[in-house]
Amino acid sequence: MSRGRAVPLRTCVGCRVCTVKSDLLRLVAVEGVIVPDHHGRLPGRGAHLHPDPACLELAERRRAFPRAFRLSGSLDASMLRERLARP
Repeated sequence: MSRGRAVPLRTCVGCRVCTVKSDLLRLVAVEGVIVPDHHGRLPGRGAHLHPDPACLELAERRRAFPRAFRLSGSLDASMLRERLARP
């Protein structure tokens, strides 16, 4: 029996749904600003989010970003909000 290759799964910090890693956007906190990491190479602790404004709103309402990045205080998500608003 061949099982094939394992597919990496990640959980969206907004809706908390476990999804294939390639369907999610990796985010990194850089000096208090949440930055999208399209290539997955930025240093630091990452969090994953569906590229959907509804998931971003859920994550902000649940205060998921400081927990996911293990940082205290508020984080600026305006750059991410603008990026998700574009089609």
